[in-house]
Amino acid sequence: MDRESRIRQLEPHNLLALSAYSVLLRFAWIFKTESVIIPAFLDSIAGAGWLRGCLPVLNRFGQSMPPIFFARRLRAAPVKKWSLLGTSAGLGFSMIAVAAIWMLTGDKQQVWLPPAFLLLYLFFFASNGLNQQVFGTLQGKLIRPDRRGELLGLSGIGGSITSIIGAWFLLQYWLSLPDRGFGYIFGFSGLGFLVAGATCFFVKEPPDVGQVDNVSHADGGLLASFRLVRDDRDFRRLAIVAMLFISIQLLFPHFQALGQQHVERDQIGFQLMLWVIAQNAAVGLFSWVSGKLADRFGNRLSLRLQVFGTASVPLLALLFTSGVGGWGPKHFWITFFFLGLTPVTIKTLTNYALELTEPARHPLYVATLHASLAVPFIFSPLVGWLVDLLGFESVFLGVSGSILLGGLASFWLIEPRHHQRDELVELQPEP
Repeated sequence: MDRESRIRQLEPHNLLALSAYSVLLRFAWIFKTESVIIPAFLDSIAGAGWLRGCLPVLNRFGQSMPPIFFARRLRAAPVKKWSLLGTSAGLGFSMIAVAAIWMLTGDKQQVWLPPAFLLLYLFFFASNGLNQQVFGTLQGKLIRPDRRGELLGLSGIGGSITSIIGAWFLLQYWLSLPDRGFGYIFGFSGLGFLVAGATCFFVKEPPDVGQVDNVSHADGGLLASFRLVRDDRDFRRLAIVAMLFISIQLLFPHFQALGQQHVERDQIGFQLMLWVIAQNAAVGLFSWVSGKLADRFGNRLSLRLQVFGTASVPLLALLFTSGVGGWGPKHFWITFFFLGLTPVTIKTLTNYALELTEPARHPLYVATLHASLAVPFIFSPLVGWLVDLLGFESVFLGVSGSILLGGLASFWLIEPRHHQRDELVELQPEP
């Protein structure tokens, strides 16, 4: 049996194995939700808006640069799942380190705590960027394009169910503790990432043959990414949509700050838990719907609807804190529900990029996509400063407008599954 036939034969098994990995990863992730838990933790050790604004910068820088330099090595690796295991370990140990520092430190206002946390935060997201690159490459190798939506749906539904159970029975209690239980939260999250990594042993991956000999300098590094953006028009259009869409993450640290201003102090712990549950329930629902749409009609339609939906999120946040029309802070959880579109859209962007090229180039395309997602984050500290200076309303309206432009730009995208590309982009080294 040849390699491709073997991969097709193993596809049902690997679909379940990769779904199990994603479910466990989501379960671990809920305990450090980026839009709720992390900003609340940083506010507990340093509450400046500009410092919250550093979170998205470190987040995207960590996720974008390491994958670019790892692309060539990943393509050369005959078996990719061990790289997935290694990146999962990086996620786990960084969270365990944060938990240890919190639990062993008496005075939570020490000057060294914010920079120490931000350094571990950067390491975590460097591991996460590599993790997403490896997972995307692995699913591109093992799962056919018209079944990747099924993988997205299974992962989303299973991850949401387990995450909501964890939030209700564990996160709610820990957040009610005097110190918000951050030591338990991050420690449990770290262990969860390690358990997720262990599922890599159940993935059945036929080794690539001849990949090492075919790897050139065009398969990785900054120059390869620049050439890809320059030479591939369809990818360039995708990158524009991605950059406009991802501006939603510039507001991630500020959603919970806005919400907490309108919530009674003794209700903050419960509200944080409710926001986490709403967001994770939405990820499951949107993953299932988006996966069905993508498998049937292609990723372009799914992506377009997701971007337009995301543009409404900042507007909802302003509505629920304005008191207009009977809407109020008790409805603020709806903001986080629609914020659940964000991780689903990032996965759809990745799946779209995978269909633009052959499997051998998947590492480069995924790495360059995530690098493009990092570009808007040079403005993140500025956004934090503007929130302090102008307030939430002007900044939220501006970001909503940027995302809306991304939705309009999606009408220039092709549907790779139903469109014959004019040419296969050759990424040869410059002379």
